[in-house]
Amino acid sequence: MNRRSDRIETFTVADDHLVRSVVPARGEPYEHRCPRASFEEVAHVIDELNDDGRTFTLGELVEITDLSSSQMAVALAFLKERGCVATRWRRNFAVAPGLFEDAMIEFHALHEEHEEV
Repeated sequence: MNRRSDRIETFTVADDHLVRSVVPARGEPYEHRCPRASFEEVAHVIDELNDDGRTFTLGELVEITDLSSSQMAVALAFLKERGCVATRWRRNFAVAPGLFEDAMIEFHALHEEHEEV
């Protein structure tokens, strides 16, 4: 059984932060936040790595940016969920050139989605 599939994960934008809410199969629900500026930094770094033909792990992104691993995990999970980043053999990569633009479109689309509610 895949434990990841037993949980519910959603994303919202609140107070200029990307918010990842998780309801695990067991345990208490939790949230982690990533400020927009940090999300933008992550997107730029991934874009630059992609331009150089490099793949990356979460740990490598943390080392490159000095952001907290929880902020980085929120940004990376959102980019994966929106199809901007994929994983192969435990390495992540941008699906297409211009990741920064795609990431910001997805961020703003999510924000607008929740403003209408």
